[in-house]
Amino acid sequence: MSITKEEVQHVAHLARLEFSEEELERFTEQLAQILSYVEKLNELDTSQVEPTYHALKLTNIFREDEVKESIPTEEALSNAPQRENGFFVVPKVIK
Repeated sequence: MSITKEEVQHVAHLARLEFSEEELERFTEQLAQILSYVEKLNELDTSQVEPTYHALKLTNIFREDEVKESIPTEEALSNAPQRENGFFVVPKVIK
């Protein structure tokens, strides 16, 4: 698959980029090389390949949830600059 200089200009315009004539020539050539390389993927038989959302099989390792005692309210509020009725006092952000 090849790409024309006009197509590169169009994409540059959509991306709000400005290129000199020399840059347009260079990018057209580079994009054409990239597209021809990617085109090789169409030659592969992928009918037996299971679709994936990630190339590597990754899983998150979380600890088991365990019910535990909370820290006492006094300890939680011990470093609070302001507190009232067992709660933190914070600046009002909604009028």
